[in-house]
Amino acid sequence: MHRDCDRFFVLSGGPGSGKTTLIEALGRRGFATTAEAGRAIIRDQTAIGGPATHQNDPALFAEIMLAFDMQSYRLALDKEGPVFFDRGVTELAGYHRMMGMPAPAHFRTAAERFRYNPKVFIAPPWPEIFANDGERKQSFGEAVTTHASSVRIYAEFGYEIVALPKASVEERLRFVLAEASL
Repeated sequence: MHRDCDRFFVLSGGPGSGKTTLIEALGRRGFATTAEAGRAIIRDQTAIGGPATHQNDPALFAEIMLAFDMQSYRLALDKEGPVFFDRGVTELAGYHRMMGMPAPAHFRTAAERFRYNPKVFIAPPWPEIFANDGERKQSFGEAVTTHASSVRIYAEFGYEIVALPKASVEERLRFVLAEASL
């Protein structure tokens, strides 16, 4: 979709693997970042008693996440320098499969058009740091399934999967910056 997508870096993986913590650390270092669609939508839907959550209506949840992530991408175009995304449009093409639902064609079209840097950073399942919270209701088993789905869909769309080390936030931050040549 855009020529400067090489400066857009995705951090993905299952819930509770340290993605958001790493994104926040990158933000504190002055890098532009995006919010995770799922968390924001769950928070909003819960506050208004809406149905668009992973547990209540996964298809509607996916549609809203797609709109959120496409908007995040468009907003990132106006930012200078590298941008780190807490998940991306691409993995929504795999969400339906993971949920046992057929994926609408427009999800694949979005994944083809909204491209990121060829390297996608994937945080592996990490039981020692996994914990549920107000938005994260999945079990560790679901986190493992989400991780596998993320790896599969990004590879399917031609991305190079770069596994994040199970290490401190600072070590992960240095790893990402080195791999991204920043």
